[in-house]
Amino acid sequence: MVGVDGVPEPHTGWTFLTSHARVLASIADNHNARIRDIAVRCRITERAVQRIISELERDGYLCRIRNGRSNRYSVDPGKVLRHPAEAGLTVASLLSILVRDEAERQGTVVRPRTDS
Repeated sequence: MVGVDGVPEPHTGWTFLTSHARVLASIADNHNARIRDIAVRCRITERAVQRIISELERDGYLCRIRNGRSNRYSVDPGKVLRHPAEAGLTVASLLSILVRDEAERQGTVVRPRTDS
């Protein structure tokens, strides 16, 4: 939920995912996403999104490409997750769980043909 001043209302209590994972998933879902849109989707401030993007970019998880006044992001799917408990797991494995493709979101999942 977004407050009157446009700042997302904070979430109270604990969650399973970090803001870094949410921002990365949001960018993977839309490589042209604006910081404002990411903030609303992740329910954090635009300033927090900017900080997280800088950290993800600094550590090689994503690359920001300037396109006029907007940015396009590229996620490195082969990058290994940072925590020792996830040793060997890649960004691609995390995103496969977090990012739904457009057809699934629209409720039009296309099933592969089984006829020969």
